[in-house]
Amino acid sequence: MMPLTLAEIGEENIIKRIGGKQEIKTHLENLGFVVGGTIKIINTLGGNVIVNVKDSRIAISKEMAQRIMI
Repeated sequence: MMPLTLAEIGEENIIKRIGGKQEIKTHLENLGFVVGGTIKIINTLGGNVIVNVKDSRIAISKEMAQRIMI
């Protein structure tokens, strides 16, 4: 298991765990980040990570991306 921030751009991965406080987990789940779901990094821009999750492009901060384990 490794944080999402270490994934290669364009590589599809499975979300294995989401860390952090419950409100952060809930926020990420509401955006579509769920354990067992697929996630792909599209790009990284100035500390933010742009990902493709559930057919949506979402930008999250590097701090949030580090809580998502793949």
